Amino acid sequence: MTLHHHDAIALSRRNLLRSSVLLGAGAAVGALPFGSQLAHAAAAVGFETRWPKVTAMLDKYVSQKKVAGMVAALGWGEKDPGFIVRGKEAFDDPDSAGENSLFRAYSQTKPVTGMAAMMLIDDRKLKLDQPVADFIPEFANMRVAIDPKNSLESRPAQNQITVRHLLTHTAGLGYAGVGKEKVSAELLRLGVTPAVLTRMKIPGLPVSPPTPGPDEFVKLAATVPLVSEPGTEWHYSMGLDVLGVVIQRASGAKSFEAFLQERMFDPIGMKSSYFQVPASEVHRLTANYGLMGGFPLPIDLSKNSIYLDRPAFAFGGSGLVCSPADYDRFLKMIANGGLVGTRRVMGAASVALGVSNLLPDGVETKGTFIEGAGNGAGGRSGMGRDAGTFGWGGAAGTVGFVNVRMGLRAGVYTQYMPSEALPIHAEFPQTVLADLAAMRGA
Repeated sequence: MTLHHHDAIALSRRNLLRSSVLLGAGAAVGALPFGSQLAHAAAAVGFETRWPKVTAMLDKYVSQKKVAGMVAALGWGEKDPGFIVRGKEAFDDPDSAGENSLFRAYSQTKPVTGMAAMMLIDDRKLKLDQPVADFIPEFANMRVAIDPKNSLESRPAQNQITVRHLLTHTAGLGYAGVGKEKVSAELLRLGVTPAVLTRMKIPGLPVSPPTPGPDEFVKLAATVPLVSEPGTEWHYSMGLDVLGVVIQRASGAKSFEAFLQERMFDPIGMKSSYFQVPASEVHRLTANYGLMGGFPLPIDLSKNSIYLDRPAFAFGGSGLVCSPADYDRFLKMIANGGLVGTRRVMGAASVALGVSNLLPDGVETKGTFIEGAGNGAGGRSGMGRDAGTFGWGGAAGTVGFVNVRMGLRAGVYTQYMPSEALPIHAEFPQTVLADLAAMRGA
């Protein structure tokens, strides 16, 4: 099938990588009280029967062949999750999708990185308002673009970039291939591109130089002007990728990936979470598709996936591949205040801080795609009656969130790009909310 011009535009790097975050109307799961009562009601009948609207959503997209397969994971408190599974790991794959299939998390990596930073804050190795230049000296004298959409002409920054800024997309950093301004175009030109998509040459998808290792990455990033003054505006960025480098340096770990393995993946039991998929696990890797004109075309198949290659480094904003079961374990740890069984992985206070609104004073999100919400440790945080809801979505259709007040966690996993091509990011939380409302009324 030939790619037409409008399809190539739709499948641009900006559209592919921009992560539509979850919880628009779905954030209102925080408005439903009495989590224990809902959990009791949910246990009274068969699992799919408890979640009829979620189940119908999966049936719809798979039966219409919009996606090859989908997995929903839903759980309460310390209980194991239930899974609703439909379809295959790829359209031409005999293996059914399942809770142990591997999905490209893309920006769902951000809350993982955010909570890793909270661990170091708990350890007193990092401070929320500590200058990033303490760990990356090149960031000590940043400049701000005067007209970032049209020029790289710049002035000295008045504020230092802090850990809080990296966590909440308020550092003023650009995002290669995602932003529409000259700053992000310059990052792309330099290869400061913290993401991988495909080995295929796709019309309309600009090619950038290979991404360098973490040390050179942050050095190059520091040479490009900021989009805005640090701490003053919400601007979706590569902040979590830079934060991964900060975490590695602050912890003294061999790498950011090594830190996650030792402090998070192993203690939580996340045995199917990778930045490079091992050859032995390729049979579990799902295929990723580009939706063009509503028709899915493969852009990254398991046997020759770009995720089989070693990345330049572990991208804290987009690099994780994991199973639905593993990501649910991560959300379960958050829902239980940092506990996994009787083992404490994170301090309860650091979890509570991480899911709260960490935006600097005076920063507004009106007009952004998190309008009406706050920004916690790498994820969107509910405000007001929605407080305690925390999560994010990925550029290939995945969504995961937790409500710590109710002990509820929920995620849906599929693979298509751009995420805006289907309304799954918004629809999944809405169906969860509708099913919860029905349980409450039962």
